[in-house]
Amino acid sequence: MLEELYREIILDHYAHPRNRGRLEGAEIAVEGVNPSCGDEISLYARVRDGRLEEVRFEGRGCSISQASASMMTEAVRGKTLAEAGQLADRFKAMMHGQPPDEEQLGELVALQGVRRFPVRIKCATLAWVALQQGLREYEAGRPARVVTSSEDEL
Repeated sequence: MLEELYREIILDHYAHPRNRGRLEGAEIAVEGVNPSCGDEISLYARVRDGRLEEVRFEGRGCSISQASASMMTEAVRGKTLAEAGQLADRFKAMMHGQPPDEEQLGELVALQGVRRFPVRIKCATLAWVALQQGLREYEAGRPARVVTSSEDEL
């Protein structure tokens, strides 16, 4: 029953992605590519007063990568940069076998079933790797630019 609910959450985000589209004037603009399967994510974020005021994405790829990006944009909107980074760490830890912190991750826990298919973990973490790269660039004072995530980071 719970597995069916999780599947529905993922399919809903894939069929009806939230926060899809380019964000003009974004302080963070980063591209993630999964070279092993061709999934692509362009992530944009506007930062105001140390918080992710608006987060959007564009991309193409499998249902897992696109649903994860949609879910990620909802999960990090309004969070401080540090909170968003910590959430990314928690999500990636869950995807690599750590027990999920359901209180912190919320509906992101729906993606934990992907762990049973190791090759698909990179699909689920692609947007999160892009987010972490974008946060590092922003915090280092580098202007928004496009970078490609290496396969090692996924």
